[in-house]
Amino acid sequence: MAEENKKAFSMLWFIVILGVSLYIASLWDKTLFGKPALIKELVGSVLNPTLGAMLNWNIWVGFIFVIALTSLILTLAQKYLSNQTELKELKKEQKILQEEMKKYKEHPEKMLELQKKQLEFIPKTFELTMKPLLYTSIPIILLFRWFGEYLQPIFGGWWILWYLIGSLVFSSIFRKVFDVA
Repeated sequence: MAEENKKAFSMLWFIVILGVSLYIASLWDKTLFGKPALIKELVGSVLNPTLGAMLNWNIWVGFIFVIALTSLILTLAQKYLSNQTELKELKKEQKILQEEMKKYKEHPEKMLELQKKQLEFIPKTFELTMKPLLYTSIPIILLFRWFGEYLQPIFGGWWILWYLIGSLVFSSIFRKVFDVA
């Protein structure tokens, strides 16, 4: 029962943090405490002289730099804020299970049993990766709001696709370099 309460608590935290992040992002252009677009101004005051200067210098180099930097920060958060030993052990177990599933492709009953076992990994993995998400979700959402406004006039809505592709590349490199599960 304690394990179920822990999982429910983790899920509740995830929903709360996601809700708070989205709420803060929705206040981007709103007047707060009598100041128009307060959150946008605060985020801009930090990012415009740093990442904005890099983007102004060279949009392509700046774009790649921001993608690499956010990927590095998220990878390091994953490494140091999650239990890497447990995550690696779970990944090993999942790999073994996938190999077993390949063996039993022709046996639906055994395959169903293995799929149920595989589903049991989802809450465990979710719980182990929750802590980095709690710490990084609000800054990342604010960065995306700023980044979107900055890049929308140049790339249109396609900037997010290029960001995702770049972050997949950099994340996989950083995960290997820093041995992140």
